[in-house]
Amino acid sequence: MGSEKIIENTTTTAPAKDAPALVKKIGRTTYIVRVHFSKTSKETMSDKIKRMLKNEIQQKIFNN
Repeated sequence: MGSEKIIENTTTTAPAKDAPALVKKIGRTTYIVRVHFSKTSKETMSDKIKRMLKNEIQQKIFNN
């Protein structure tokens, strides 16, 4: 995994330059992750986290 670079962009438009970003440097590679939120989403962040936790718990229960 020394010189591998994986670049994935799932958005159709570039994020705004003033969008919040997380920056992490690992070795000589700097990763910049910009945060964006859907303007059409009907689910709150709290609802999403609860849904994700519920799904993870169900997977653990049914996979054991």
